[in-house]
Amino acid sequence: MGVASLAGRRVLVTGAGGFIGSRLSERLVEAGAHVRALVRYTSHGGAGWLDHSAVRGEIEVKRGDLADRDSVADAVEGCDVVFHLGALIAIPYSYLAPDSYVRTNITGTLNVLQACRQGGTGRLIHTSTSEVYGTAQTVPITEDHPLVGQSPYSASKIAADKLVESFHRSFGLPAVTIRPFNTYGPRQSARAVIPTIASQALAGGVVRLGDLRPTRDFVFVDDTAAGFIAAATTEGVEGETIHLGTGREIAIGDLAALIGRIAGVELTVETQDDRKRPPGSEVERLLADPSLAEAALGWRAETSLETGLERVVAFVRDNPDVYRPAEYAV
Repeated sequence: MGVASLAGRRVLVTGAGGFIGSRLSERLVEAGAHVRALVRYTSHGGAGWLDHSAVRGEIEVKRGDLADRDSVADAVEGCDVVFHLGALIAIPYSYLAPDSYVRTNITGTLNVLQACRQGGTGRLIHTSTSEVYGTAQTVPITEDHPLVGQSPYSASKIAADKLVESFHRSFGLPAVTIRPFNTYGPRQSARAVIPTIASQALAGGVVRLGDLRPTRDFVFVDDTAAGFIAAATTEGVEGETIHLGTGREIAIGDLAALIGRIAGVELTVETQDDRKRPPGSEVERLLADPSLAEAALGWRAETSLETGLERVVAFVRDNPDVYRPAEYAV
């Protein structure tokens, strides 16, 4: 199968109103798929970033809640491929409201699995996260690295990943788990470090951050979306867990300096204790081994960090109303 195999097929994207989900939905429309989007119900009826998309009229939007079994079953019905991206993802908020992460990330994933099993879905693409590894014990991190729950968020994602594994092993559900490292790009909220740095830099040059020492492997959103599509259209990868990473790491302090140079701003960086994770919860190092993605999917990251950051800085500069740089986005 290739990307053309998505043409004419009905696909569902959970979390489609979000940063990655909206970009993936657009790429799926471009591939000729009939795209259905599950977005969380709100009283104002919005569909997140899809409301700002040029292809909004070509996407069927369903509103519901992952934790509601009936919402999920209705969204999955009749779909050939399900991309499960919907989740609560902010790590600091998981310290404050862990129960909500259990409902959305664990129960929500169980609801998706049950609906896919009952509906005979041809392929489920489940979204994991590099946070499931905790601080790297060996680098680069391969897919068989031990899983360590260093935050309630990462623990909820470990549980979700294991549910997917169990449904594949127990019931033969054709599922692939994609484990992106730190995806970034336009539309990302300020709860993530790159837009946090960019928005503060453009607002005046003083950038307030937590720990500057941890390293991350950053993947541009278009590359991540391409990886999801490859996982949906490649034969023989059912049951696999596959990294999307670049194999390049950068410390947060160095990242801030790089964004300052790209933005043309002389930065002053200040560290704040309330932006730091609890000591036993901080993930000090994440660096992907992306070789399985290249071997199994023919995928590799194409966008350099510098090019991707230029696009983020341009987006933040053009959309100042999206960000509140004076506030800490938990």
